[in-house]
Amino acid sequence: MSEAPAMTRPGAMADAVRGYARRLHGHIGPGHHVASPLGAWLVLALAASADTATDAEARTIEAALGLPAGAAGSAARALLDAPPPAVTAAAAAWVGHPPARGPAAEWLAQLPKSVARGPVPTQADADAWARQHSLGMIDAFPVALGPTVRAVLCSAVATRISWSHPFGLVAADVFRSTWRSEVSTVLHSPRDGHHCRIVGHPTAGELAVHRGFADGLTVTSVIAAPGVAPFVVLDAAHDVAGEALDRRLEARSLFDLPLGDGPAWTITETPAGTRAEHLRAALPAWSARSVHDVRAPALGFGAATAALGRLFDAPQPEAAQAVAARYHRRGFAAAAVTAAVAGASRQRSAPGLRRDALLRFDRPYAVVATAVARDSVWHGLPVFSAWVTTPEEPKEDDAADE
Repeated sequence: MSEAPAMTRPGAMADAVRGYARRLHGHIGPGHHVASPLGAWLVLALAASADTATDAEARTIEAALGLPAGAAGSAARALLDAPPPAVTAAAAAWVGHPPARGPAAEWLAQLPKSVARGPVPTQADADAWARQHSLGMIDAFPVALGPTVRAVLCSAVATRISWSHPFGLVAADVFRSTWRSEVSTVLHSPRDGHHCRIVGHPTAGELAVHRGFADGLTVTSVIAAPGVAPFVVLDAAHDVAGEALDRRLEARSLFDLPLGDGPAWTITETPAGTRAEHLRAALPAWSARSVHDVRAPALGFGAATAALGRLFDAPQPEAAQAVAARYHRRGFAAAAVTAAVAGASRQRSAPGLRRDALLRFDRPYAVVATAVARDSVWHGLPVFSAWVTTPEEPKEDDAADE
């Protein structure tokens, strides 16, 4: 069990990472993608202690982190020292010529012991590190490591989980959008082991929510009415997935909503022995592979890599994240490798009635995967998040991917 870092109130880290997710997805835009705000946040938190940052750069880095640099560094240490069973986490600091003394040596010495150290690897070795710590999902390190590279700071986070109860399959005819012509079969939530509801959100309006459960990880899918901007839906999805705010978003009773079609659902009513309501969800299988340039000013990496560059006397800072994810009938898998490099060359109703609702995730929607680890610094942290615009056909035997 890891303790919450000093100088942070309960939930401060989750709030900080959700804030970073808002910045990151806003930078990436509305295309089909997956990202790991946490993976990028970890690298930024480790870099923040470089004392070569100017006052302006330090303010930029702390604004992106959402915490003071010292508190963010303590949080990163706690996260890397004790990842939960459902998530693997690793970090490395590689330097071309390890300094014996001076600011660079001091910075390396104060990094968490769990951060691997060594010389800058070859590209092949860096690619092998990415494969190992991404559970084989990412084949290539996200930044090219040429002879000019003086220092590399990187993180990897990954998960591969099975749903407590696998999805069923139904014909895509249940969809109302053009996605019904793109796939023939979609996922259908079973009665047990999945949670469906409709909630009201202060900025995104009424939302359909599906939550899939596995040991140590919860994956929440959220769809809003047509016309709600993607970044608003993604922001709302992080709110819904967040443990604290989730309790303030009360589920809407089906008996308080009109029968028939809503923004992302259909509600029907039939006679029954007792008053009851049941919700199911239809979602597509999906996968995504993304590489993100994270040097945008709002993400803090421009300032952080500039400070690292001065620390190691290296120009041409680079920063990028490679991510892969797959959401399928039997489970969810995702991995991200984030790197900051100094001296890099390039990127690579009434009683007696029953109401039923079918929630349709049949147009672009948000997905957030959150760590569930009670009494741990990881609890409630969003680890991966995605904007889904491309449905896929479920495979015949998803078990082959486990």
